[in-house]
Amino acid sequence: MIIFISCILILLGGYFIFSKYIVKLFGVNDKNITPALKINDGVDYYPLPTWKIYTIQFLNIAGLGPIFGAILGAMYGPAAYVWVVLGCVFMGATHDYFSGMISLRNNGASVPETVGKYLGDFVKNIMNVFTLLLLIFVGVAFVIGPAGLLSTILGGNFKIWVYLIFLYYLIATLLPIHQIIGKIYPFFGISLIVMAIMVGGYLLFGNIQLGELKFSSLKNLHHTPTQNILFPMLFIVISCGAISGFHSTQSPMMARCIKKESLGRSVFYGAMITEGIVACIWATVAINYFGNTEGLNQVFIEKGSNPAWIVNEVCNTWFGKTGAIIAIIGVIACPITTGDTAFRSARLTLAEMLKINQQKLQNRIFVCLPLFIIGFILSQLNFSTIWKYLGLSNQILATIFLWTIAVYLSANKKFHWVATLPAVFMTMVCSIYILVAPIKNGGLALDTSYSYWIAMIFSLIVFLIFMRKTSNKS
Repeated sequence: MIIFISCILILLGGYFIFSKYIVKLFGVNDKNITPALKINDGVDYYPLPTWKIYTIQFLNIAGLGPIFGAILGAMYGPAAYVWVVLGCVFMGATHDYFSGMISLRNNGASVPETVGKYLGDFVKNIMNVFTLLLLIFVGVAFVIGPAGLLSTILGGNFKIWVYLIFLYYLIATLLPIHQIIGKIYPFFGISLIVMAIMVGGYLLFGNIQLGELKFSSLKNLHHTPTQNILFPMLFIVISCGAISGFHSTQSPMMARCIKKESLGRSVFYGAMITEGIVACIWATVAINYFGNTEGLNQVFIEKGSNPAWIVNEVCNTWFGKTGAIIAIIGVIACPITTGDTAFRSARLTLAEMLKINQQKLQNRIFVCLPLFIIGFILSQLNFSTIWKYLGLSNQILATIFLWTIAVYLSANKKFHWVATLPAVFMTMVCSIYILVAPIKNGGLALDTSYSYWIAMIFSLIVFLIFMRKTSNKS
């Protein structure tokens, strides 16, 4: 219990202490007029109450990420705690805050636009395609995942559920942000927080014997360690809750709704810390519900269990019928809301690329249709085929945006190391993953004896290029 409570306190300390330094580093100025007030088109630029923006941001970036990712990451052992806590405070929350605030300072610009401004047009063009693909993949994954669960729990044809969810996505993507997202999503966000509080409270006050972190347990405890190497696999499996590039695609939506700059701390940094707490709670559940990490792995071996089954099992066992409702909200409603905002972000990104004003409904339809056609085609693929590429592409995007933050800070003659060091680390993680991961998971399956050296050299070269470019501009 000591390690669990300590992790929560460190995450809270990150918000109440370290975030103040990050805000000061950025240089918040409430005299600046935010895009929500300056542009206010009644569709995507629209001032919302801060509590709504926070809960929507949390719901958008979370979905199932800090639950499913934490459960899968717990299979590696207590090392998951270290990554979630340090990753969230010093990487993820900083990444999310700057992605939102840099967008806010650039009239709510999407990720490719802000990346292009600081890393150049070549990178911008690559990011346009890369971001659109990631958003569509996220949207599709959160169509067929919930559709499968709905067909299992409530019955009915799987394809009909897919059609219904796609129809809802289209409607929600086209409507102004305050009509569905602004009215309903804050309550889904609150429900996800309540779910975490209930589960966390049971861990503390229920009849659960929590294991403690030992130095000897900081090793790979996964039942297939040769295929699931602790470094870098753990850092890819747990993205939401530690650091996730997908978050940088969601932050601009809320940057278009904030009334003043100082509110960005609670919205962007605060939502990420909340997600880190949720990830810690579910990692603790996964490790301890089945006795220990070995017990968790054994369940996956014997029953072929997936994270959705574990969430349902835990909620039903601990909370009865109430738990069943919590589980349904957690594993069905929340990912649907994340999938919707993924498609909405894709619409905004494509509209910026093509310079199409989104105030008119026919313009929004014109931009949306090709995105949904591509999404529908991809939905015919196997869920695992789609999901396995999300983790890597997610962390590659996070790495690119960390480098963007580093360049931004350097260009403004500020302490860039808060972004540079995480950027180097994540460059290492992604490089090693590409080299050593199995081919079926998007890697090259090369020998680890030299792959780590190649990744280290590549990361060093990228770092030296950054230092040379920034020093030339200073």
